[in-house]
Amino acid sequence: MTNADDIAEAFELIDDWEERYRYVIELGRELPEFPDALKTAATKVEGCVSQVWLRTGLEGGKLVVQGDSDAMIVRGLVAILIGYYAGRPAAEVPALDVQAFLSRLQLSEHLTPQRSNGLNSMVKRIRADAARLAAEAA
Repeated sequence: MTNADDIAEAFELIDDWEERYRYVIELGRELPEFPDALKTAATKVEGCVSQVWLRTGLEGGKLVVQGDSDAMIVRGLVAILIGYYAGRPAAEVPALDVQAFLSRLQLSEHLTPQRSNGLNSMVKRIRADAARLAAEAA
């Protein structure tokens, strides 16, 4: 799985937005298989035009995130969020400044309003899940 620093560095090296979109799609292709059995109402993210599923858990107090989407570009956005959040202490996740990271990638200026809303819905879901998992583990 590609981490946030690697993703940001790749974005900085790619000037052309068509190439950046290809990179986002490639990140989505690299996501591990998300079993159909996990594509349930409980894992579905509301507020996304495309179908998006996220599953979170803890391993040694660190956040584990799995995800999928039926749209290739959105699947890439899922991969970007997984790269940003996965492996961090769950208790820290709600306070992380993901918007600064996404601004560094200049994503907001290049996504449709619907995709931006979906991305925000995914962020809210991951933050809420992390807060719940941290509270359960405490």
